[in-house]
Amino acid sequence: MKYTLLGTAKTRAFRPLWLLEELEVDYEHQPVGPRSDEVRRASPLGKVPVLLADDRAIPDSAAILQFLADRHGAFTFAAGTVERAKQDAWTFRILDELDALLWTAARHSFILPEPARVPAIKDSLKSEFAENLSRITDEIAGPYLLGETMTVPDILLCHCGGWARAAKFPDPPEAFKDYTRTLRAREAYKRASALP
Repeated sequence: MKYTLLGTAKTRAFRPLWLLEELEVDYEHQPVGPRSDEVRRASPLGKVPVLLADDRAIPDSAAILQFLADRHGAFTFAAGTVERAKQDAWTFRILDELDALLWTAARHSFILPEPARVPAIKDSLKSEFAENLSRITDEIAGPYLLGETMTVPDILLCHCGGWARAAKFPDPPEAFKDYTRTLRAREAYKRASALP
């Protein structure tokens, strides 16, 4: 299996970088930015991350995470099980209730052309994010989302927490900080954090 991951660790490419480190598989990392020539050659979307798996491009961090987890039989429950359905429900919820709000705030901060930005929308996004994160935190089984097994949505949720902190969103609940400390203490997280 040959993997190449396109995207810098300061983007959502951090998510698959972290999982690749957890899986301890060989991969090449190309820390290139969105819309770069390398990314556009791999994916017409021009977005990062892109995983080249056996020379075929897979865009989108969540899709890459689940592909790698399925392919290596780790950090996921088996397809067709109730546990997997619950895992997928968490993945979709995090993408909908947290990631989408962070992405919209980023778009109105520096991604959209300045005339298209609506800076005032960010206060509403921050408020909704805080409410959603509080509800999600109350439902964490511990030590991971689904109990004793770390899965794909744990990577997504922890990354969203870090993204929110960098974007100056409201402080999360103390229980969420405890949850993310457990994840950030993992050696694979530390190795991924050191990547460009």
